[in-house]
This record gives sequence, C-alpha cells and structure tokens, in this order.
Amino acid sequence: MALRLLQNTKRVRNSALKKSKFPSANNPARKIWADTLASQEKFSMDMRLLERLISAHGVSGDEDEVRRLIEKEIRPYATDISTDSMGNLIVHKKGTGPKVMLTAHMDEVGLMLKRIDDKGIVYCSSIGGIDPVVLIGQKVSIETENGTIPGVITCEKIWAGKDMKKLPNIEEIMIDTGLSKEDLQKKGVSIGSYIPLDEKTYHLGSNDIICGKALDDRTGCFILIELARRLKNARNEVYYVFTVQEEFGLYGARTSAFKIEPELGIAVDVTHANDVFPEPTRVIGNGPIITIKDGELLANKGLNERLIAAAKKKGLPYQLAVIEIGTTDATSVSVSKGGVPSTVFGVPIRNIHTTISIAHKKDIENAVKILEGFVREL
Repeated sequence: MALRLLQNTKRVRNSALKKSKFPSANNPARKIWADTLASQEKFSMDMRLLERLISAHGVSGDEDEVRRLIEKEIRPYATDISTDSMGNLIVHKKGTGPKVMLTAHMDEVGLMLKRIDDKGIVYCSSIGGIDPVVLIGQKVSIETENGTIPGVITCEKIWAGKDMKKLPNIEEIMIDTGLSKEDLQKKGVSIGSYIPLDEKTYHLGSNDIICGKALDDRTGCFILIELARRLKNARNEVYYVFTVQEEFGLYGARTSAFKIEPELGIAVDVTHANDVFPEPTRVIGNGPIITIKDGELLANKGLNERLIAAAKKKGLPYQLAVIEIGTTDATSVSVSKGGVPSTVFGVPIRNIHTTISIAHKKDIENAVKILEGFVREL
C-alpha cells in the first residue's frame, strides 16, 4: 500500500491528510499550525552536542560510547527506547500516520589490531573504506579494558627518514606507541583491539565551517536528535534508528528495518562534496543533498519529490545528487521484507573518511528544517 501511494506524490499527500488531524487550507486552525511551525524555526541548535558526537569513538562493531551519548540526549523526546541484539539504538515516538523510519549510523571508519611484532610495532586491519595515504601521521588510541593507549601512525620509510617513492598499502602501515610488545600485552592490548583515529573537532576560518573526524555520520545522528526535539509534540509516528556497522556492510539497518516494518525510510547520511571540480554539483554551504542515485540505490521518486516540496515551502536551498560509488543504510532498508520506499538525505562533506572532514553548519541546520517540514506533512 505505502509503495503504491508513494509513487504518486499527490495521492500520498491526500491520503495522509485524510487520515490525520492536519487542518485543511481553509481551516483557521491551519494558521495556528503555521504560526507554531514558524516559532519552531527560531530554535537554536546545540552545536556543542555535534562536537561531542564527532569526538566520541565508535569504530564499526564498537559503537557503545556513541550509543550511550545519543540515548542520554534523545530520551526526553522518545516514547520508548530499546537496543536490539545487533546494537542498533531504536527510538520510537508514537503517533499517527505512516510509520516513518529515519536512520543515521553511529559507527565510523577505523582500524583493528592484527599483530604486534617483537619491537612492539602494531600492525592493523582497516574497518571501512580508508585510503592508507590519509593515515600517515595520524594519532590513534588503542582501546583496552584498562583504558586507551596513544599511538601514532607511520611506515618504515618515514620512520627511518627516507624518501617515499610509492604510496603505502595497509600492510605497511605501522603504529608506534613507544612501548615494547611485553608492555603492550601487560596493558591488555591484543589481537582484535579496536583502534579509533584521534582528532580534535575545530573550526576553520569561519565559525560556520566545522572540521574533524567521524562527520560520517555523526552529523546524521545530530540531525536526528535535533529533529526529535522539534517533533516531540507532533502527531506523527517516527522511528529514529541509530544503526551499527554501516561502514562494514550496512548490517544494522537491515536487521532493524526487518523488525520495525516501516512504511517509508530515509537514511540521513553525508555525501562527498565535489566542489573542487570546475562544475561542482555538491557544494558545502549550498544546501542539504537529496540523493537520486548512488552506487547501489535508486531512491524512491515520490519521497524525493516530497523532500523537494518541503524545502521549497520553507524557501530553503537543496542539491540533487547522482553518484557512481558508495551507498548508505537506505539500500538495506529498501529491500527489507516486501520492500520499503527509501531515499537518502543529508549534507555534503569534504575529505570523507578522514580525520579532517569538513562540513557547513548551515547545511546541517537546513537539513533539520527540511526533514521537520517533510514529516509534519505526512
């Protein structure tokens, strides 16, 4: 039913309005609703929360720290909260209308220890798509049950002060902690230890430009928390799902969608900016991104039309994206059970999957506003 309706924007809108208490265009109550929505536009966003989310460690499969932070922040706006057996945080706000599932993944790319040589040098395996060239010179924290151990990433040529004639691969990446193999083992370091990348969150030349690690996808997590705050008293039924292991196979979204059985799904995730190109189509600061196609998903046309309508109604900028590589949780959600109309909505960032990813705060703010308008119109 939902799939057929969402192929036609007008039919979706009319059906949703008939089922809801949303006032008609000629009803004076509509002005009251509009005034309420306008007042909500004045809400400021807690950018300190965004910085805390970005700074938290949560490599795929080890998202506990991020999950605890999100659960604490979003609890006041939820009807009920649960963590499933995969580790997804499922936040439900009861209501009426279509069952909406909005996802943002908690995990980030990182490393895992695979061996320690006799000199105490740590070698690692990558988790998620990381180009080894961006790892050289980065700071890391090796996680143990007794705390974290700082280290730096290097390779043999740089270690020895020699010129590099070719780029290193992941097998050549080395982590130097300044400790011996015996010392590391005594501190609880072992095969399988998680190794998140370390970097402070900071602003560049403008306070509107934020830079740091894990913008993919802590920006999406932040957007959902802010959206939940704005929709606390809305009539809609919404599932905010903070997923695990997106960077390693989209696994969390697959299991959570199977359990929730949503009528429509949106993955709130970042997209790589291409504003370095002569004719860019994804520019930071020019508005959130509505994905039409990525490497594995053809987004639902009806959902995208409604997102565009929500942006236009508020006079907010947006950008459209057709992308050749990469995908998001929306791919897993879309093929759950009998199929779920799905799309991807988020913000563009530069330097994706690095510790110096860059985003524009205005894009994040506008993403929250557009999603709010979209959900309220269902």
